[in-house]
Amino acid sequence: MSTVTSPVDVPATTTTTIPRRHRLEDWRPEDPQFWERTGAPIARRNLLVSIFAEHVGFSVWSLWSVMVLFLGPAYGIDPAGKFLLTAVPAALGAVLRLPYTLAVARFGGRNWTIFSALMLLVPAVPMAVLIEPGVSYSTLLVLACLAGVGGGNFASSMANINLFYPDRLKGWALGLNAGGGNLGVPAVQLVGLAVLATVGAAYPRLVPAVYLPLIVLAALAAARWLDNIPGAHNEPGALREAARDGHTWIMSLLYIGTFGSFIGFGFAFGQVLQIQFADRFATPVEAAYLTFLGPLVGSLIRPVGGALADRFGGARVTFWNFVAMALGAVGVLAAARDRSLALYLIGFVSLFVFSGIGNGSTYKMIPAIFRARATAAGSPGTMAPAASADEVAQRWARRMSGSLIGIAGAVGAFGGVLVNIAFRQSFLTTGNAEAAYVAFIGAYVVCAVVTWVVYLRPGRHRLRGV
Repeated sequence: MSTVTSPVDVPATTTTTIPRRHRLEDWRPEDPQFWERTGAPIARRNLLVSIFAEHVGFSVWSLWSVMVLFLGPAYGIDPAGKFLLTAVPAALGAVLRLPYTLAVARFGGRNWTIFSALMLLVPAVPMAVLIEPGVSYSTLLVLACLAGVGGGNFASSMANINLFYPDRLKGWALGLNAGGGNLGVPAVQLVGLAVLATVGAAYPRLVPAVYLPLIVLAALAAARWLDNIPGAHNEPGALREAARDGHTWIMSLLYIGTFGSFIGFGFAFGQVLQIQFADRFATPVEAAYLTFLGPLVGSLIRPVGGALADRFGGARVTFWNFVAMALGAVGVLAAARDRSLALYLIGFVSLFVFSGIGNGSTYKMIPAIFRARATAAGSPGTMAPAASADEVAQRWARRMSGSLIGIAGAVGAFGGVLVNIAFRQSFLTTGNAEAAYVAFIGAYVVCAVVTWVVYLRPGRHRLRGV
């Protein structure tokens, strides 16, 4: 969901039956009669296929969180080298999020979903062929980077589903879409666990091979059941205007702390667990039994963050969530120093839980920020002669919110890079992960302070309702 906007609804007194040509020339989700009789079934079908395609994309993006567990002594890669292998797909995925968002309006949601699904074959096929002892580290690095194409699928999927639903249902639909995609992280780790448990660590190529038919199925499902909305367009100048707004970069920082933590820990958790407690996990399969738990609960609890934000306010929930994340990181640091596996797992799973809650609450803050500013200012932006000041203000708020979500989604994904780089540097310099945990504690404290100062501190400039 970004600068992509829906076509303007045209009032109609009769119900329109839309032929199955994959082009929705007449699409009016805000018209209650149209939505009830025609729009809802079409939107539901597009949502279900989108969730599946995005789920597969997230799984491919997260492949290297599993693959590094297979890279034993025969591959000659130290922990720092493995963390780099999990950082590069996070980096490419972050870079691709913004252009993937814009591509939906340019090429059509159905067309782009087919293309982006087939693009997942680019990393998956060579991974299924080339990964074996003796493969060069540079080859592994290229393959890991290519897996980043899966990271862009989230952004295009969200932008596409945003077009199908009326405003009153967007939060529900986008929450389902995001949650289904995020579940791709624990899903690929369960696939890795199944391979490790059945055939052992000698066949890492089987993990990407499992996804080859699923990738093809996602592309075929998109071709068969998805639709394009020709009236969708990218608003000119929206991204530039959002990029000049200070709230864009504040919220991007907060999203680095939430989603960046979720995806970064999802990529790194199994590897850190195996290194930190090498005496407890003699084989990769023993670590793999636990690695999927954190991403699973973090994905499932994301809607809770949105619900809490609805009830108590997004900024308040986000502030206390960062406090909880800082305490969770303190617990992980203490457990690592005491060599307590039980406390370590509790601390790390709590980080996944709170990063999931934070994903929901920060997304809720974004539209609330611009609604509050629009209400306070009356009529920001350019006045349209036929529109009331309130209509123009709300239109500006929606325009800015969509653009900020697109930018924050792209920037926030870089948090996954930062997490893995922090672990890599910590192991390089100290031989353990303690310095990384200290960095995470500091980052969460900074995010909590920024949230309070900008959005919660009492004063006449405080934005109400955020």
